[in-house]
Amino acid sequence: MTDTSTPETPVEELSFEQAMRALETVVDQLERGDVALDASIALYDRGAKLKKRCEDELKRAEEKVAAITLDAKGTPTGTAPLDAG
Repeated sequence: MTDTSTPETPVEELSFEQAMRALETVVDQLERGDVALDASIALYDRGAKLKKRCEDELKRAEEKVAAITLDAKGTPTGTAPLDAG
């Protein structure tokens, strides 16, 4: 899959994978320290939004996985919390 996201792409429109790649880019730029203060603040803000997006997507995925339980034959039977068992 080709990544068509840009730094201007709204965070809420990014897939989990796109958000992770964008977050890695932000962290790399901030760690290099060669970004002006105003740009650093904007990068930090975008990074915080990207982090939240990733956390939200992971939580959504965990909830989907938690909703699937299997019986002894391996057939999905319904829902159960993640930490039950």
